[in-house]
Amino acid sequence: GELQIAMRLRRDNSLSDVLNQRKWHFQILQHIDKEENRSGHFLSWAFVVEQKPNETAVTNNYFRDRIVATGLPWRVFDIGTNIEMLLIPPGRFVMGASPDDLEAKSDEKPAHEVLISNPFYLGRTPVTQAQWQARTGYNPSSFSGYSDSPSRPVEKVSWDMIQEFNTVTGLRLPTEAEWEYACRAGSAAPRYGVLNDIAWHERNSEGASHAVATKLPNALGLYDMLGNVCEWCQDFWSTYQTASLVNPGIPGAMGCSSARHFLLRGGGWGDVSHNCRASMRINNSANIRYRTLGFRVA
Repeated sequence: GELQIAMRLRRDNSLSDVLNQRKWHFQILQHIDKEENRSGHFLSWAFVVEQKPNETAVTNNYFRDRIVATGLPWRVFDIGTNIEMLLIPPGRFVMGASPDDLEAKSDEKPAHEVLISNPFYLGRTPVTQAQWQARTGYNPSSFSGYSDSPSRPVEKVSWDMIQEFNTVTGLRLPTEAEWEYACRAGSAAPRYGVLNDIAWHERNSEGASHAVATKLPNALGLYDMLGNVCEWCQDFWSTYQTASLVNPGIPGAMGCSSARHFLLRGGGWGDVSHNCRASMRINNSANIRYRTLGFRVA
């Protein structure tokens, strides 16, 4: 039979608590049944926190069933970075301007159907200053030096800098399609909740970033998909077409671009409300660094 192991951590554990428990986690993982390993449930790069999705976090029943159907663990920590990641199941969605969204811009149209055919893991929050510094040895952020700075998102990171981080850690940026699919979490609306409840933006941020996961999550349990920092994606910017697509912008299959302008999503602490929408697209040069720009990993 299949052995299921759910190693539960307190939600309020500090990073040091997680680090202190890593050896214990590895010892537990060594006892995973061989049948489970053959079925693909064992992840060599991560340790499992929860096998099945917590219904208080994944509030969308459709996504909860789809996660279980993959047979993969729902909540894990990447061993190399201690970044918490959640499983995003495959599925279809309509990418681009939401119906009747009067704030939508021309490059968010036409809306078109997209299939994400494979499950993938996505950071539950943007990468924090502590997580970045632990792997790089430095902190480029403008909002360092505060008591909660380690828990704030790392910012002033360019697309190029992130590629170096990901080369070291074996992680990657999400594609634009993956990002929007995860952000919407089944919603066709421009936002997955009331803006002040879910995002730090120009009118409530007091001119600064904030600790991650201090606003309400979306229906997949992801925090700060809108607001706090605008998040880099892997893709080059391009115009939308009406045709349905499968896995658009897969890393390594995007062609090339002399302009080297890459996509940013979600809006940040300094953005006006219309920039904090699921379909909003911004593009910038790969070497640009602003204190509103951060990222999450996949």
